[in-house]
Amino acid sequence: METREIIRAIRKLPVSKRMLIVEKTLKTIRESETRKRMVNAAESLFEDYKNDKELIAFTQLDFEGFYETK
Repeated sequence: METREIIRAIRKLPVSKRMLIVEKTLKTIRESETRKRMVNAAESLFEDYKNDKELIAFTQLDFEGFYETK
């Protein structure tokens, strides 16, 4: 289906369904952009975390038991 066909089909729908399509489309765009930004951020910091042991010092505690005091 081409873009023009999609738009024609959407125009035939009731307003509530058209709004739903817009909302879902915007949500997928936002999710995609957020994912891209997170991947780019992780990639840009990879070398820092790989080479600077101070940045990962607390990962040694990852498997330690945690007890919350109340």
